[in-house]
Amino acid sequence: MVADEKALRDLLAAGSIDGVTEQERLAALERELDQCWDLLRQRRALTDAGEDPGDAKVRPASTVENYRS
Repeated sequence: MVADEKALRDLLAAGSIDGVTEQERLAALERELDQCWDLLRQRRALTDAGEDPGDAKVRPASTVENYRS
């Protein structure tokens, strides 16, 4: 994901994509990253509860994005 972000920044700097496209793609990467963090939190919670962390599932971005801090 970090490499993807750098590639987007490089494409923007080279003029290969516009700012709107870069922002859309960065937003998609952020959603994926949020899903990864959510999965990690689920795994930790399951481990702490003495359950199998392998039971954690990737939740839809629409679910993860609507969490409140």
